[in-house]
Amino acid sequence: MAAGGPSRSERKAAERVRRLREEQQRERLRQVSRILRKAAAERSAEEGRLLAESEDLVTELQGRSRRREGLKRRQEEVCDDPEELRRKVRELAGAVRNAKYLVVYTGAGISTAASIPDYRGPNGVWTLLQKGRSVSAADLSEAEPTLTHMSIARLHEQKLVQHVVSQNCDGLHLRSGLPRTAISELHGNMYIEVCTACTPNREYVRVFDVTERTALHRHQTGRACHKCGAQLRDTIVHFGERGTLGQPLNWEAATEAASKADTILCLGSSLKVLKKYPRLWCMTKPPSRRPKLYIVNLQWTPKDDWAALKLHGKCDDVMQLLMDELGLEIPPYSRWQDPIFSLATPLRAGEEGTHSRKSLCRSREEPPPGERAAPLSSAPVLGGWFGRGCTKRTKRKKVT
Repeated sequence: MAAGGPSRSERKAAERVRRLREEQQRERLRQVSRILRKAAAERSAEEGRLLAESEDLVTELQGRSRRREGLKRRQEEVCDDPEELRRKVRELAGAVRNAKYLVVYTGAGISTAASIPDYRGPNGVWTLLQKGRSVSAADLSEAEPTLTHMSIARLHEQKLVQHVVSQNCDGLHLRSGLPRTAISELHGNMYIEVCTACTPNREYVRVFDVTERTALHRHQTGRACHKCGAQLRDTIVHFGERGTLGQPLNWEAATEAASKADTILCLGSSLKVLKKYPRLWCMTKPPSRRPKLYIVNLQWTPKDDWAALKLHGKCDDVMQLLMDELGLEIPPYSRWQDPIFSLATPLRAGEEGTHSRKSLCRSREEPPPGERAAPLSSAPVLGGWFGRGCTKRTKRKKVT
């Protein structure tokens, strides 16, 4: 023992005193908390004295209460009344018409109408897990592009939308007919697996969910490249991962689109992840030169104060009103015209047992008059507009 230092018994005594003080502080905190839950008129004189003697604790507990209430309000869904929503949509329609370069950011909220759960809504995945409730697996093979997906595809066709940046991995933008070059699927696509051993990366579009065997930091799908025989991997970017694939993440196009944008429309995204990526918000530009921001969401987002307009409504409702205001017809979704069937690479002999997920299929009925069913391709899709931009690897990070 060092000369002049405390003995072992002295250290133990000091530790006992410290723990006793901590327990006394916790008990005082519990007492003050119980008193604060009472109405002022119901507090005794003794309780009033205790509050007066515990000013710091009262301030701390009141601050905690305000923060809890603030978080609760942020999780509440708010709807604009119909007339107010129509007024806002008219303003949004003017912004869409006048935009020189409009980029759309989409989140899970645009797919809830397809029975795909979102994350932070009242029945969202994270919300239920935080409440200790179980989350049932959705059958995504039954999901189809929503009115919002089809509206975005039409807006792009009319050159009113230049690019779409999506946090969703459900593949519904691709299935809506939106050109591959116009999409950045920052979290990947559940229907696409790739060979990273080939240069450029060789992509395989499937008609089933390829992520059955994959998870965080474990991406091999159990199938092999038809060209080189290397293991295929999914394209999903999980929380805590950095997305490095060129496609379908397409970060290069997302960054370029953000730098050109004078208007950004956010649909169904909480923006709690997207806000972390300065390149998507032109944060290097002075505020006066950043894109005008329009947000459609039922809940609070961290970008609300930056928005030129916040519309509290369901995405499908807002997009229906917007398309009516713009005088544009929303094309109905048809499985007979779904691009995924013409882009898909069939499994080879012996690969049928590599998955058990339900496959997408067209209706057994004949296509309606004027609709032609595109044939299934028999080889990996590499050329044309689908293959362009599939570079070996580009730096990028996940985004939800």
